[in-house]
Amino acid sequence: MIVEEQKFKYGKLFLIGFGFFGVSVLWSLYNTYVPILLSQKFSLDAAAIGFFMSLDNIAALFIQPPVGAWSDRVRTKLGRRLPFIAVGAPIAAVAFGLVPLADSLPLFLACTVTTILAMAFWRTPVVALMPDVTPSHLRSQANGIINFMGGLGLVLGTSIGAMLVKQNQAYPFWFGSFLVLIAAALVLIFVREPKVYEEHPTTEKPNLLKSLKELVTNKHGDAIRIFLAIFFWFIAYNAIEAFLSLYGVNHLGLDESGAGRLITSVGASFLIFAIPAGFIGGKLGRKKTISIGLVIMILVLLSVFFIPGETLLQSHGSLPLLGSFMNLTILLLAAGIGWSLININSLPVVVDLTDRAHIGTFTGLYYLFSTLAAIAGPNINGWIVKLTGGNYSSIFIIGPIFMFAALIMILGMHSGEAKPESVNENIA
Repeated sequence: MIVEEQKFKYGKLFLIGFGFFGVSVLWSLYNTYVPILLSQKFSLDAAAIGFFMSLDNIAALFIQPPVGAWSDRVRTKLGRRLPFIAVGAPIAAVAFGLVPLADSLPLFLACTVTTILAMAFWRTPVVALMPDVTPSHLRSQANGIINFMGGLGLVLGTSIGAMLVKQNQAYPFWFGSFLVLIAAALVLIFVREPKVYEEHPTTEKPNLLKSLKELVTNKHGDAIRIFLAIFFWFIAYNAIEAFLSLYGVNHLGLDESGAGRLITSVGASFLIFAIPAGFIGGKLGRKKTISIGLVIMILVLLSVFFIPGETLLQSHGSLPLLGSFMNLTILLLAAGIGWSLININSLPVVVDLTDRAHIGTFTGLYYLFSTLAAIAGPNINGWIVKLTGGNYSSIFIIGPIFMFAALIMILGMHSGEAKPESVNENIA
C-alpha cells in the first residue's frame, strides 16, 4: 500500500472549495431565474413550476449516491474524483448557458434536464475530495472552509446575477456557466488526489446497496443514527427555508422584499460562522458541537413561534443586504450560527464512520438522506400549514420537533469523532 503524508494545507482546501463554489453559483442562479423563465416565457402555473423545480432533488436522489460509490471504485491517472468533475462540470456549464436561448419548451426542458443530470454527476465526487485529502482530526475545520466557499458562491451568484439580469435575461446564466468552468479548471489544474488506495484482488469493492443494507440491518448503529439525524434536521431546515418568505408576507405582513431578506439573515451568519464552526467542532468535539447547534435552533424556532409578531418586527435600524434590523433578524442570525455548527460538522462525522475506500459511498448516503429530506420537508410542512388554516407560523413549532428528534439521534451515538492522527486507514 502506498501511503502519503497528509497535512492540513489551507491553499489546497480553498482550491478544492472552488468545486463547491461552482456548484453553489450555478444552483443559486438556477433556482432564482429558471422559475421566472418558466412563468414569463412559457406561462406555466405555480403547480407546474413547483414540480419542475423539484426535478433537481429527484435527480440527485437517484444519481448522487451511486455516483459516490462509483467514484470509490474508479482508478485513473487523474484520480478517483477528478474525472467526474472533468466530465460533469463542462457539460453542466454549456447546458446551463443554453437555457435562456431555448425558445420552445421541449428545448428548454432538454437544456435544464441536461444541467440537472450533469450537476448531479459531479457534486458527490467534488465533496468527497475534502476527506480524501484531509486527515480525520482536521475534517471539521476543512469542511468549514469548503462550506465558506460554497456560501461565497451563493452570495456572489445571486448578487451579481441581480445586476446582470437588468441588462439581459441571459447574462446571469452565462455568468454562472463562466464561473463553473473557471472553478472546475482551478480544481483540475491545481488539485492532485492522494494515491493512498491499494489494489488487491481480495479487497472488497465499495457497493452502495450493500452499504445501505448494512445500515438498515443495524450493523452500523451509529451510522444509521447520524443519517436519521441528517434526515430530521434537513426536514426542519428545508421546510423553514421554503416557507420563510411566505411566513413574512402572510403572518407578519412584510412586503416581498422584506420577506425575501429573512433567509438572507440565516445565510449571512452561516457564511461568516462556517470556518469558526469547523474549528469549534475540532476543539469541543463534533457531536457536542452539533448538539449545541441543535439546541440553538430549537430555542430560536420556539422563540419565533411564541414571541408576538409586533415584538419580532421591532426594528433597531438597518443593515446592508439585510435591510431592517429587527428582533426577528437577530433570531435568524442566531439560527444561522446554530445551522453552521450542525452542518459543518455532520459530513466529517459521516466519513469518519467508514474507511477511505468508502468515503464516496458514505458521502453519497449523506446526500441520499439530505435529499429525501429536501423532498419531504416542504411537503410535510405545506400540509401542516394547509391543515392549520394557512397558519404559516406553525412551521416554527413543527421544526423544533424534528430538530429534537435529530438531537436524540446524536446523543445516542458512540463514535464519529475525529480519529487520532497516527491512525492509518486501509484504502481500497
